[in-house]
Amino acid sequence: MTHRRLRLLVATFVMSLAVPALAQDAGAITGTLNLYAAGTAGGGVDLFGRLLGRHMGRHIAGEPNVVVQVMPGAGGIRAANFLAQQAPRDGTAIAIFAGGPILEPLIGDRNPGYDMSQFTWIGAISKDVSLCIVRKESPVKLFSDATKQQVTVAGTGAGSETDTFPLVLNDLLGSKFKVITGYLGSQQTIMAIESGEVDGRCGWSLSSLKSTKPDWLSDKRVHVLVQMALAKSPELPDVPLVMDLAKSEADRQLLTLLLGTTAMARPFVAPPGLPEAKTRNLRRAFDATMTDPEFLKEAAIMRADVEPTTGEDVQKLVAAMYSTPKPVVERAKKLISP
Repeated sequence: MTHRRLRLLVATFVMSLAVPALAQDAGAITGTLNLYAAGTAGGGVDLFGRLLGRHMGRHIAGEPNVVVQVMPGAGGIRAANFLAQQAPRDGTAIAIFAGGPILEPLIGDRNPGYDMSQFTWIGAISKDVSLCIVRKESPVKLFSDATKQQVTVAGTGAGSETDTFPLVLNDLLGSKFKVITGYLGSQQTIMAIESGEVDGRCGWSLSSLKSTKPDWLSDKRVHVLVQMALAKSPELPDVPLVMDLAKSEADRQLLTLLLGTTAMARPFVAPPGLPEAKTRNLRRAFDATMTDPEFLKEAAIMRADVEPTTGEDVQKLVAAMYSTPKPVVERAKKLISP
């Protein structure tokens, strides 16, 4: 073998080794990864964001330092706009939302400036149900009671479930919820309920309630009136499911659109246009975190349910929501318009 041919073979071998390394480098995320929690400090969104933030970094190629930052405002719309318009598209900015910002571009009364189907979905920690609850001192004990007398509930702003779900129930099922809106986030709604300023809250995920105020359920300090989800939680077998109370197929179609986010609770998302290699890095790191023993141990201590959905499946779910037939979307818009 000639020296020239030997050099060519060695060069080819070295290049073959370099290709995987280059591919890995292209998806690596280094330095600081900012995880924005679109809620208030101490609320469910913040707690789940910090839970993931403490464990996901070691599974990300590049091992960035994950820093959680609280970004409240407009029920999560402020953070969604930040991701869409300002956040870097290099894998160093992701966020966790409640369901409201996902639906706002579809059915909100304003154009928030983003399209959630274009965002890069990383994964969701759990599946969930949203609840309507009232403090035990309230004369309302059952959902049927809420159809006979007014019930004041705390709202956190346009686009949030706390503001839209009561209106949906009023229209479809004849309840008499009155939304007192403008509370900054979960902690403020908790204080309002505890002080008697409002009767309760309608649009509160079971997982968030369990992680922020677990004694409210265990000590029966609240009455759960109805479950807002596509399927009933086995933890609340005696609480009615809104899908079972729906009076027509048209009503069920509307609820399917509005409650689709419960099938992907605690979702994490990156800005639109994230490079494929970095998307893959974040999604696989998320998946690995969901089976990490240390993560699961801390989740159990927090009483946080872990029933994950992959980023690819969340992407499909959001795309399906944004493909909802126009008549159903228009009905939803009219229903929740102020």
